[in-house]
Amino acid sequence: MNQDQHLFTPFIVGATSLPNRLVMAPMTRSRATNAEHVPTDSVVEYYVQRASAGLIITEGSQVSPQGVGFINTPGIYSQEQVAAWKKVTDAVHAAGGRIFIQLWHVGRMSHPFFHNGELPVAPSAIKPAGGKAFTDKGMEDVPTPRALELSEIPGVVDQFRQAARNAKAAGFDGVEIHGANGYLLDQFLQDGSNQRTDEYGGSLENRSRFVLEVVQAVVDELGADSVGIRFSPQGSTSISDSDPVATFSYVTEQLNKFNLAYLHVIEALPGHPMARPDQPAVAAKLYEIFNGAFILNGGYTQETAEEALANNEADLIAFGVPFIANPDLVERFQQGAALNNPDPSTFYVPGDKGYIDYPSLEKARQAAQDIEQD
Repeated sequence: MNQDQHLFTPFIVGATSLPNRLVMAPMTRSRATNAEHVPTDSVVEYYVQRASAGLIITEGSQVSPQGVGFINTPGIYSQEQVAAWKKVTDAVHAAGGRIFIQLWHVGRMSHPFFHNGELPVAPSAIKPAGGKAFTDKGMEDVPTPRALELSEIPGVVDQFRQAARNAKAAGFDGVEIHGANGYLLDQFLQDGSNQRTDEYGGSLENRSRFVLEVVQAVVDELGADSVGIRFSPQGSTSISDSDPVATFSYVTEQLNKFNLAYLHVIEALPGHPMARPDQPAVAAKLYEIFNGAFILNGGYTQETAEEALANNEADLIAFGVPFIANPDLVERFQQGAALNNPDPSTFYVPGDKGYIDYPSLEKARQAAQDIEQD
């Protein structure tokens, strides 16, 4: 097999057979423009346009009102949300696609605006450095959160359990548990944000406990072969760990007991704006440990993705921004066609501009023909 053919070979992820190894990464797009956080008809069109991806992972969707930290982001906790997501999954499946939903609780990365003036929750009452929440006034500093009481934690686990149940009712092929980017699961894992002294803090075993309980709850509802999880072990400006290699190696070893469908790791390539040269590389170690499919995400191009697959650094590659601007990214890669340029000013604003109006190759060719005929 030629090196340039890896991306377009089939692959099986848990219970889901993929026609190619291009994954559409979960990306917040803020188009659930209503007070109930319900996906709109434009959300249906957005995902249908991208149905040729080997696997679509939706934007993060809150497991409860407590988990909200951004305006206009969808949830998966109400029957109205389930019904709206069912329109998405039905349409994507009719177009031949496969789609997982990302289950999200932002934890401390929130604002009283979303919680009737109450503080957001976290493992510990530690204000994240540089933490911002997207409210109706724009990006606002997040406050020091309230530490979850020990008695509250089982209820938060149950939020994920119910969200998994709802995802099944909505017709998703599976779910991705959001354990990355400084949100609630990540906050429990990393010792910079977790300074609890009970059974959910301190040792690696204790800091991993919440994550593993959430995984168990979701697996109980869906089966392990329909569940993935996402980590960002190099941290960010809002979160850090004193030994990320040890922390994420340990929790990955524990995840192997479940036989999950996949592990999705964010680790930006050198030179990428999100790269963390000050932090140790962790992805290669986790790939060695994990016993399921392994997805890498971090600013990959077609060329660097092919190289990573050829070098056995991952099984699949997730693309973010390229899928925003190129609904038919798979076909463009296959044909060696030029890519549309993304418009960052439209990433998180309401409306269809910069959301469902990027032209496919077919539409671009038709437009060119129309111009010629004129």
